[in-house]
Amino acid sequence: MSGDTTERGVRRLATIRDRLDAGMDRREFIRTLATGGYAVGMAQFLGVEDFLSADDGDVPIVTALVRENPDDPWSLTERTRYVPAGWYAALESAIELNERLAQLAFTGYLGSAVVPGTYQSETATVSVGISRDWDSVRDLLDQLTTGIPVEIEAIFDDDGIDDLEDVGDIEDAEDLENVDDNEGGYDSFEPRIVEQVHDGYVPSGVACETPTSLATLGPALYSPDEEQAFFVTAEHAFEGNPDPTGESVALPVQDSDHVSLGTVSSAHPVEDFATIEPTGDIEPVSLIDTQPPLRVRGQYTKFGLADLMARGERLEKVGAMTGHTTGSIQGIDAVTCFTDNFCRYGQIRWGGEMDLTDGDSGSVSFHADPEGTDEDVLIAGFNNARTWWPGQSYVWGVGAYRLTELHGYHF
Repeated sequence: MSGDTTERGVRRLATIRDRLDAGMDRREFIRTLATGGYAVGMAQFLGVEDFLSADDGDVPIVTALVRENPDDPWSLTERTRYVPAGWYAALESAIELNERLAQLAFTGYLGSAVVPGTYQSETATVSVGISRDWDSVRDLLDQLTTGIPVEIEAIFDDDGIDDLEDVGDIEDAEDLENVDDNEGGYDSFEPRIVEQVHDGYVPSGVACETPTSLATLGPALYSPDEEQAFFVTAEHAFEGNPDPTGESVALPVQDSDHVSLGTVSSAHPVEDFATIEPTGDIEPVSLIDTQPPLRVRGQYTKFGLADLMARGERLEKVGAMTGHTTGSIQGIDAVTCFTDNFCRYGQIRWGGEMDLTDGDSGSVSFHADPEGTDEDVLIAGFNNARTWWPGQSYVWGVGAYRLTELHGYHF
């Protein structure tokens, strides 16, 4: 982002405080923030007091939705953090550019992601994947970016994938060290099968089975509309079935028959998740299979993920095959058009391709709740896949906030 663009954004946000009237109603307050350039999605959560209490040069953002009562999934409250206005203005501009690129979907566009900088840098970059020579889209991108930093990644050449045989050879030493349950490569992975069911519940991160494949069971997903808890796993685990509604999902148990979890209640192929209504003796719970188990207290917003990246925080996941891994966040609000005949929006990029393999689909990425106990975590995203194309290495999956925005579900 150019200095002029950043300064304009800062001035735009700073004038909002001068325009606020403590007696204005909520609708007028939100309209004031929106006309001042503040994200409407965040403005709807904020009150006048939140904005006025910020120090000069700072603005408030909602970073997470967290349970006030750990045992009550419906007691969500918004958690607010104050961030530099310059950083926020740069981030907003990058998000807007990312959305324009996705909407335009010019020839050769394969996806893009917002890469927030540190708070000290007060910058944000847009990473764009293309399948054409940079020179062929240089003029177009120069017109669109208007000073916002853009990183171009030419992933395919004009003949297609550079060398498909080399795709599986990309390794990230740092991320390989974080694969707790595997020391010999993919061939030695064994599914995480529960020994027995305790007290009528089973945590996230263990294997579950669909009629066609093995996947990872996610933590309880809640529907406020129905006031019901669902099991959740990846929709693509029902391979070959365009509508898996009504399909059964089972829990493999050591030295025992499979135990029924329930049947698919809804399937969402674009966001790649399927909800399973419990029909047996096992109920969904907000726990992740570690020692001791981790407790889910809520989820991060889009701006919460940006905050984590700005502070250099890492994400974790527990999958049925690769177990417990950690990795750095590489991008947020990403658009992925590498697969299928549609693009996927609201994605997170993190870690490396060795952090996920077949059978891990359905796992969630998470981060410790900074204001909770040692066992409390907040969900970042729902993992779908790992990269298979040359030159890039990360796990990509849909942000938890996207499931809430589109379908109303929350963790």
